[in-house]
Formats: sequence, C-alpha cells, structure tokens
Amino acid sequence: QVQLVESGGGLVQTGGSLRLSCAASGSIFSINTMGWYRQAPGKQRELVATITRDFITDYADSVKGRFTISRDNAKNTLYLQMSSLKPEDTAVYYCLGVVNSYTYWGQGTQVTVSS
Repeated sequence: QVQLVESGGGLVQTGGSLRLSCAASGSIFSINTMGWYRQAPGKQRELVATITRDFITDYADSVKGRFTISRDNAKNTLYLQMSSLKPEDTAVYYCLGVVNSYTYWGQGTQVTVSS
C-alpha cells in the first residue's frame, strides 16, 4: 500500500509560480514512476509530467519549459515547480505513484490561476 498526499495548491495570478509537493508513505520502496495529472472542470484528467526512479522525465507539450518535475527519494517526496502560469492551468492536480502495474493516486490539490 502507498499513500500520497499533495500540498501547495492555491490561487495565483497569471504569470505567477507555485510549487506542488506530494508526500509518499507506506511501501515507498516499491514506487517506480511518479507523476502529476490534472483535471479541469468539464474535462478529462490529463498527464502533466512523470519521472522515473532514475529521474527520467516526460512532460505534456502544454507545460514544457514552464513546469519542472522532480523527486527526492530520500524524503519520499515528489515536486512540481510551476512557472509562467496561465488561466488554462487551472485544475485539480493529482499525484500518482506506480507500483508494478498498479497506480496509486493522491486526493488532489486545487490550482487556480486568475487572469
């Protein structure tokens, strides 16, 4: 079992920055890929970024150059540094962790970007 708890969401103006954190607990040694998804009102959940245990990263085209995903395996924490935020980044952001073929999800944190 893995538990994931996100924090760091909030309200920010266009062009601003936020850093999301995701604290992992439980069978953390078994987590391989971690990542962030987001879901805006009325839209499907979409991939934002992923990072493997070996720190290989992947990003959605919409956030490349603006968002940076990182993880601290010693602290069992995943991060998402978001810069140059746009109103279309407004969504609930979910942390995920993959153990073998099973995906664990956090409860989500709201990010709102005002225009």
